[in-house]
Amino acid sequence: MREITYAQAINEAMREEMRKDENVFLMGEDVGLYGGAFGVSVGMFQEFGEERVRDTPISEAVIAGAAAGAAVTGMRPIAEIMFSDFMTIAMDQLVNQAAKMRYMFGGKAKVPMVIRTPGGCGTGAAAQHSQSLEAWFCHVPGLKVVIPSTPYDAKGLLKAAIQDDNPVVFIEQKLLYRKKGPVPEEEYTIPLGKADIKRMGKDLTIISYGRMIPPCLEVAEEVAKEGIEVEVVDPRTLLPLDRETLIASAIKTGKVLIVHEAVKTGGFGGEIAAVIADSDAFFYLDAPIRRLAGLDVPIPYCPELEKNVVPTHETIKAAIYEMME
Repeated sequence: MREITYAQAINEAMREEMRKDENVFLMGEDVGLYGGAFGVSVGMFQEFGEERVRDTPISEAVIAGAAAGAAVTGMRPIAEIMFSDFMTIAMDQLVNQAAKMRYMFGGKAKVPMVIRTPGGCGTGAAAQHSQSLEAWFCHVPGLKVVIPSTPYDAKGLLKAAIQDDNPVVFIEQKLLYRKKGPVPEEEYTIPLGKADIKRMGKDLTIISYGRMIPPCLEVAEEVAKEGIEVEVVDPRTLLPLDRETLIASAIKTGKVLIVHEAVKTGGFGGEIAAVIADSDAFFYLDAPIRRLAGLDVPIPYCPELEKNVVPTHETIKAAIYEMME
């Protein structure tokens, strides 16, 4: 199977859906001729023109509000917010309007919109351009939240998100954009709300998502040489959450380590831990559920500090050893 980058997979998903449905269009800051701040929409302006690949004013409130309005009137907008940190400026339109309209109109209004936004740290962009805010969006009924970790998942999940009749927040981790992986040439979708077991194991479950999946898999392969078989589960979508797969893995291994780069306090790892603790899996646990997350600090600009403010290869491995003692 061919290998393409995470960014190319997202580009392909958007192109395929725009070719099939003339109501699908892309909007955002510099998504046109420039091809997007991270180059994700390169070539799309040339194929679809300025009506369907629309550069917007530098106003996240306008982008989210226009996307919600277009969606309600029958379009299927894909809106790019250049950094997930800037979602703060669009929160009224997203949280109080887009997320609520279908419910408030008794299902008569649909809001089929996708907000794509790069999240997370690792690029030296400092505190105002490096946050992981997924837990904020997961707190809002009416939104769906997706965080793919591979090119394959990114393409299949984005196509499903574009086809969905509800607002979807699609978070892309910046460091994954240039990562390559196998992606079929034929069209496919991945249903929202279905987790993926990235690696089978019997001794300990790691539940993680986004850019933390690669180091978790690397560590799992290393400790396997010492006889520790780690299962790595990627929810892929945080809302809807595949509780059944997470609970089944916890029952199977009896030990659960949750890894994410967002800060620990109020992070989505707490919700995952609660899901397991509130289920029958609680009676199968051999150790307390553990969260390994980002430190509760703004993301530093200094590369060495930034590297160590989130879970690393070394801290993930140390956590596994501690839980296996």
